[in-house]
Amino acid sequence: MGWEALGQWGDDAVRIEPLAGGVANDVWRLRVNGQIAVGRLGTRSDADLAWEAALLQHLDREGMNVPVPISTSDGRLFVDGLVVMTYMEGGPPETAKDWRRVADTLRQLHGLTQGWPQRPGWRSSTDLLKAETGTKVDLRAMSPEGVARCRAAWARLSGRPTCVVHGNPTNPGNVRMTATTVALIDWDEAHVDVAELDLVLPQNAAGLDNDMHDIAGQASAAWEAAVCWDDDYAVKRLAEVRAV
Repeated sequence: MGWEALGQWGDDAVRIEPLAGGVANDVWRLRVNGQIAVGRLGTRSDADLAWEAALLQHLDREGMNVPVPISTSDGRLFVDGLVVMTYMEGGPPETAKDWRRVADTLRQLHGLTQGWPQRPGWRSSTDLLKAETGTKVDLRAMSPEGVARCRAAWARLSGRPTCVVHGNPTNPGNVRMTATTVALIDWDEAHVDVAELDLVLPQNAAGLDNDMHDIAGQASAAWEAAVCWDDDYAVKRLAEVRAV
């Protein structure tokens, strides 16, 4: 159905302008019920979108600033891959103090989602010590040496607690800050994994000790290499993962 599905949010729901940052999705600023909103059209399954919607509703109830799904006229949270969410005000983090606020927000997310079920079809980094595929990851496409390097990095996370991770918080475009609030947007990469993967932030804003910063940095580079394989960015990230 594509963007024709927007009519499910009311006769006055309209697209205003495309928004930057959408890679896997088509993202637009909308007007819905007289309010500015954001629409995201993609190809994720209903189960995947239901997982994301339930997560964002949970975080909103717990007091976090997140984009909340807006229901259609008949109460649905998505239609044919289209999700409509509240618009989050603010700008990107710029200073070390800003990034420390981002770290605090990520730790709030992690604390609120311990025991959360895995996103349908996804694998955590430590799952991939044995599994070969999961959503965007297909280790069979990488060289055996590359897989060995990634798995050696992920093995250092074994046994650590898991929770929902945002998945891409170092992209400043995924954070909206005001003087009093921090909002995480673009939850397309969110899944259950080890919290420290979210905490490899600019200027070590999360205050990880040297050992953990190295462990998390290596594991994060391996994850991004595997998820994006084999574009130039993935090759660059794999080169940062030390050989076994």
